[in-house]
Amino acid sequence: MFSAHYREHYKSTFWLAYPVVLSQLGHILVSVADSVMAGRIGTVQLAAASLGNSIFTIVLVFGLGISYAITPLVARADGRKNHTRIALVLLNGLVLNTLIGILLFLAFWGLSPFIAYLNQPEEVVRLAIPYVNVLFLSMVPLMVFQAFKQFAEGLSLTKQSMYISILANVINVGLNYVLIYGKLGMPALGLNGAAWATLISRILMAGMMAMFIFMSPRFARYRSYLHLQSISWSHMTRMFKIGFPISLQMIFEMGAFSFSAVMIGWLGARDLASHQIALNVASVTYMMASGISAAATIRVGKLRGSGDAHGIHTAGYSSLIMGAMFMATSALLIILCKDLIPHFYVKDVTVHALAAQLLIVAAVFQLSDGVQVVALGALRGLEDVKVPSMISLFSYWLIALPLGYALGFWANLGAIGIWLGLLTGLTFAAVLLFFRFRKFSPQ
Repeated sequence: MFSAHYREHYKSTFWLAYPVVLSQLGHILVSVADSVMAGRIGTVQLAAASLGNSIFTIVLVFGLGISYAITPLVARADGRKNHTRIALVLLNGLVLNTLIGILLFLAFWGLSPFIAYLNQPEEVVRLAIPYVNVLFLSMVPLMVFQAFKQFAEGLSLTKQSMYISILANVINVGLNYVLIYGKLGMPALGLNGAAWATLISRILMAGMMAMFIFMSPRFARYRSYLHLQSISWSHMTRMFKIGFPISLQMIFEMGAFSFSAVMIGWLGARDLASHQIALNVASVTYMMASGISAAATIRVGKLRGSGDAHGIHTAGYSSLIMGAMFMATSALLIILCKDLIPHFYVKDVTVHALAAQLLIVAAVFQLSDGVQVVALGALRGLEDVKVPSMISLFSYWLIALPLGYALGFWANLGAIGIWLGLLTGLTFAAVLLFFRFRKFSPQ
């Protein structure tokens, strides 16, 4: 792992990964900004943001999973220098993503009133429903952005989406300040203001990424193929067959965290607010590790296209080592800052104490989280997506949630018990996915 050959792979992965890390971080920082700024209004608003974001996360990861099919297909075609194929993936990926975004908005907007049946505090539900409905609408521009982003990343162009995500998040925070608190002559919209700020910033992201793809000279060779006659249901079906298992895998994982929020909501608003703080922190480190995962997908996919079996093996393992080292560092930082972090969210000292305990559990599962997400990325580069989704189903829904429920309610450990269940599920997933890559990758 310290040989010159591995060091070269670390370097290549790093230069691909760090822009993706910052870009992926942009998705979760929207939720973090909403939670921090809504939490300054009160504990109920923070709990409503937690409930709304937990539900929206399921919709978000389904859409992201579909879009992730674009990257390995483009990377493989790039490894073969097949420019026609690359252009067809862009066009059909854009059409598919847009349709999925519209369908997700319509479906979940219609289902949002059923949030009232999740047995959550009434005042929390009342605030969460209008908030999450606007977030559902933001899926349409987000899916357009994702189509262009995953296409560019498949060509190893990762910096542009990073710049756009950073700019959009600065705009989002500014709009949060104006719309949540009613500044610059605008009415104070409270939690709903955070949702409208998210929608506006995502529209801007989609527009800026589209301008980059359609105006940059480096994509001129692909744009000549972008016409209606090139839209193909067979191409979109293939992408969906790759993306859907990725979506299922992500839903099984993120859905477990979302359902854990529902279980914790049965304990009360303070427990739910504490959960949101710890989950925000864990989500930040996870999304950063997923940047390394995306780099693994790009590198493994391109090496597969060029037929470099040894390169696939080394690229995958070097990415796993980088992910583990990054998350180990994150774990140390979380433990050192566990008593400070809750103060940024809310003033309730009871919430501070419980959140600090949950952050310790979050720190412990960092290593498992890093290994499993990077292993998933390497396997996607090999277009191995079905078995990993089954591993996630087993780890989170047959291990994590039942164990978390037993520890939380039968053993009376409350939110801590539920989080210990999540820790166990993540560890199972990490071990199984590591051995899946070891078995599936060429030696």
